[in-house]
Amino acid sequence: MSGRASPSSTIVPAPREVASRDEDNIQKPVDDGVLVDWDGPDDPANPRNWPLKKKWLITVVCSLITFNVALASTLPTSATPYIRIYMGMSKEVSYLITTMFLLGYVCGPFVWGPGSELVGRKPIFLVSMTLYVIFIIPSALAENIATLLISRFLTGFFGCAPLALVGGVIADMFHAEGRGLAASLFTVGVFLGPSVGPIIAGYMLDNNVSWRWIFWLLLIFAGVCVAALFIFVPETYEPTLLKHKARRLRKADPQANATLYAPNEREDWSPAGVFHSTVYRPFHMFFTEPILLLVTIYVSVVYGILYALFSAIPVVFVTRRGFSISHMGLIFIAVSIGTTLGAFLNIVLSAHYPRLIREWRGFPPPEQRLWGAMVGGPLMVVGAFWLGWTGEYADVHWAAPAASLIVIGASISLVFMSFLSYLVDTYLHYSASAFSVNTTIRSLVAAAFPLFTTQMFTELGVNWAGTLIGLVCLILVPVPFLFYRYGPRIRSSSSYAPCIDLKIAKENAERTASAPAGEDKQQPQEKTQEV
Repeated sequence: MSGRASPSSTIVPAPREVASRDEDNIQKPVDDGVLVDWDGPDDPANPRNWPLKKKWLITVVCSLITFNVALASTLPTSATPYIRIYMGMSKEVSYLITTMFLLGYVCGPFVWGPGSELVGRKPIFLVSMTLYVIFIIPSALAENIATLLISRFLTGFFGCAPLALVGGVIADMFHAEGRGLAASLFTVGVFLGPSVGPIIAGYMLDNNVSWRWIFWLLLIFAGVCVAALFIFVPETYEPTLLKHKARRLRKADPQANATLYAPNEREDWSPAGVFHSTVYRPFHMFFTEPILLLVTIYVSVVYGILYALFSAIPVVFVTRRGFSISHMGLIFIAVSIGTTLGAFLNIVLSAHYPRLIREWRGFPPPEQRLWGAMVGGPLMVVGAFWLGWTGEYADVHWAAPAASLIVIGASISLVFMSFLSYLVDTYLHYSASAFSVNTTIRSLVAAAFPLFTTQMFTELGVNWAGTLIGLVCLILVPVPFLFYRYGPRIRSSSSYAPCIDLKIAKENAERTASAPAGEDKQQPQEKTQEV
């Protein structure tokens, strides 16, 4: 690159007043300057224009690290009785081994999601994942419960970064057409990890392997995943990349390019500004955005049900049917099959998306992502009742409740993938903030579930506990249908959703109204959704 800004570069003179990125759109004065942008729509430095192989390599690596941190949440669950005996803790305290990890999930997104919008994805990945690997070591060496619980919390705090960031990385790289498939792969990692953990730990313990080796195995796997992350995942966040470009140009020719700047460089880095981006904005979105609020509630219940299974399955298959730990662990294969099947169904339900991409100039209505949730929600109700009323009775063959876990796993995957894709398409550049508060709330719910689900399934019975969960899910079933009908109207009043599809629909309507009577007035069918 030459020392001076290239004539082909998109460099926009900056006005004296520019709109703030805050939700109130207050006008703030800035010094005169020249705004740096991409070198045209086909600039190879733009993550949207990277080769497809590169995009999918990054997606696979990010999904793998997500699988690893999700695996870390449940890998020690089967070892809890052994750890409890070794450290002399009560049964109630032993539940905190999982809960403390999930409480780390609650706190971490405040830093990692919005922080990535300030400094970029790559630095956050580097810091969080390095410390995640380091804090696995105290868990493996712990001699007392305090050391174990603190290290588990810190592992969850640093390990939750991929859950908050990967959705943003996908939005950075993919146009709407490829985003659904990429989000499906990411979601498989989120749910496959917790399902596989008890399987691995169960066989290790049945073969007289020390519980400490569960953590050492996690450390080895985490080290490999993090190394791949460092090598293959570059910076993807557009404002950060433009900031790097502006700095390179200024360094190459300080005199000629002295006034060049990137929007990210005009961000407010004061303590108040950082607090606004990392804490205030996500929760302001949560309490003022109906879409984010209801999606977070629904996904939190679904996520809590996933972790409730780790308490329910031992009651159904060990207490009621006398399975060994390793054989009980194999039952989680049904959950894994279900989550994978759900990912496949999500792809099938998104088969109409390429056509919508063409009709909507690359920005179809986000509500088209909700088909999976509209299928998965009712399936969740069916699966909960199925598990409850077949799992309670020992004379019912074990395959019946095991099959219900396939339905539950598929429904969890469908609801989760559908809603996460919906959030990405709705909020785009603010998706990391949306994901951070979503991850925080759903992790708080999931952290609470292990504290009472064993007692719930024991005292109420598997049948009535399953019925209770099914009724809660039944109440939430209408949510995706309501968003499909009224989502455009809700988004049109949002301070964070760009609503590009609504602008396209308006332009098409104006063009049709001004066209001659004989001209083709055909418009995208989806524009008729209520705005």
